[in-house]
Amino acid sequence: MEARDIIKRPVITERSSDLMGEKKYTFEVDTRANKTQVKDAIEEIFGVDVAKVNVLNYKGKYKRVGRYAGYTNKRRKAIVTLTEESKEIEFFEV
Repeated sequence: MEARDIIKRPVITERSSDLMGEKKYTFEVDTRANKTQVKDAIEEIFGVDVAKVNVLNYKGKYKRVGRYAGYTNKRRKAIVTLTEESKEIEFFEV
């Protein structure tokens, strides 16, 4: 898998914005990617040094629309901690 296939998109929420002050960034990643692949992809795309990667798995939720029922897609979220001397990742251009 290539780096752009592993990292799907950043997760922008109030909690993830608070974590950015501690050099922790949250991304939605491919469900098959492991911590090492996530670390290498972040370092390649953003040019930063990664200290730690935490991964969370989310099961799909059961949903109904009329008589049709099924599950939403499962997700995998990675919280990436950068090293102290690493530069910050900029998501928004001012």
